[in-house]
Amino acid sequence: MIDILARVAEQRILEALEKGEFEKLEGAGKPFVFEDETFVPEDLRAAYRVLKNAGCIPPELEIRKEIVTLKDLINTIDDDKERLKKIRELNFKLIKFEMVRGRPLRLEDYPDYQNKIEQKMIE
Repeated sequence: MIDILARVAEQRILEALEKGEFEKLEGAGKPFVFEDETFVPEDLRAAYRVLKNAGCIPPELEIRKEIVTLKDLINTIDDDKERLKKIRELNFKLIKFEMVRGRPLRLEDYPDYQNKIEQKMIE
């Protein structure tokens, strides 16, 4: 169901782009400023505001930043052993990111670990 809705939304967005409907929007070409804290859970807003004012970022954003950096780094490494080491580090960061966000760990998102766990259970 979600795929159908996503495809319909994407089609409508493409049609609007072709018609030029996005060209005269207020703030066009300017970055979004999310000063309101709509996307921050209510119980975390005060803490995030303190962190922001102190020049810090929330833990999950810090981990996300590390994930992006690791992905970029992995693409530049020629040494297979070093690349594998960084991929393992990336997988760990991805799992940590999921946990910090409070989402359940889904092993199917990490096929390497899922295969290892399945092998251990068989043995």
